[in-house]
Amino acid sequence: MSTLDKKAKRCRRHARIRNKISGTAERPRFCVSITTNNIYCQFIDDVNGRTLASTSSLSKAFKDQKAQPNMAGAALLGKMAAEAALAANVTTVVFDRSGYRFHGRVKAIADAAREAGLKF
Repeated sequence: MSTLDKKAKRCRRHARIRNKISGTAERPRFCVSITTNNIYCQFIDDVNGRTLASTSSLSKAFKDQKAQPNMAGAALLGKMAAEAALAANVTTVVFDRSGYRFHGRVKAIADAAREAGLKF
């Protein structure tokens, strides 16, 4: 196997994860995507191909808090994502870490969403 760059390796991990998990209307997929400058969260119904709720570090509510997309900002975004999901009548989700390791900002989002009332 040739040496792959970080993005290609993450994409391969994400493909393996997506073969195992899928979201439904009752239990959507909570997809987290992280770039160097922003964080995105979506609640996706894969059966119907719809996004039920979403939030990101680009949203007005996040920017009004004067937060940055760091650990503290990730925790705030996890709480905001959970509130958006609860507003869309979503209480249980399947967590999709998108090939990222479950630590740092990904873990902060998941922990904050659990504390705000989502069940994984």
